[in-house]
Amino acid sequence: MIELFLSRALLVAIRVGGLMTFAPFFGNASLPVQVKGALTLLLTVLLLPVYAATAPTGTASASGWIWMAMSEAAIGLMTGLTTQFVFDGLELAGQIVGFQFGFSLVNVIDPNSQVEITVLSTLYEFVGLLIFMALGVQRWLLRAVSASFLMIPPGSLAAAQLPARNLLRASGSMWLVGAEVAFPILLATMVVDMAIGFVTKASPQVPAMFFGISVKVLLGLALLYGTSIFWPRLFENYFFHALANLQDLLTIGR
Repeated sequence: MIELFLSRALLVAIRVGGLMTFAPFFGNASLPVQVKGALTLLLTVLLLPVYAATAPTGTASASGWIWMAMSEAAIGLMTGLTTQFVFDGLELAGQIVGFQFGFSLVNVIDPNSQVEITVLSTLYEFVGLLIFMALGVQRWLLRAVSASFLMIPPGSLAAAQLPARNLLRASGSMWLVGAEVAFPILLATMVVDMAIGFVTKASPQVPAMFFGISVKVLLGLALLYGTSIFWPRLFENYFFHALANLQDLLTIGR
């Protein structure tokens, strides 16, 4: 009886722990591991009595239980990655804009991935995280992982095919996010580059390169701050579209 209870509790904890590991905000490196562990334990205690009836009732073999545990970790992975794709798209937008500004050599260490990224990628990511918390998307993620126990009972995904192809297809959204966010600045800076090219060709004696870079950066920064007023509505659509993708993935995996 104790073994069955622990088996059910661990399957629930593994799914919740996957969310705490891969999801934005919850999986952030600045959040202490002790806090993540406490939240995982608390959510497991809250969810286990509600979804205990949907948990597997039989005693599985060691290999079968390991496979069920891996499927629960995959659900937590999908829950976190579908929303993390938005932040990856914002980081990509920062890379594009930083390259256009000539900031590609001004890098900082990302505390989450421990790799060098441009300062504008960090700016985009932090602004996206602030909007993420302001919209309360972290609460929607908790609701999503809670609803996943009704859609996919613990251990049942081990007998189904993992929707890996659909997850890879959903990952393409990061390119769409990056292109849409960076498009206004990218278009403006390209126009400035073309204008500088025409000026240089028409009047070689004009020091176009001397003031061209400054004009491009100032125009880009003005557009960056000007378009930021549309970011909350834009990112809201991105986040809730990611949650809709998550629901589709869970439906496919059922």
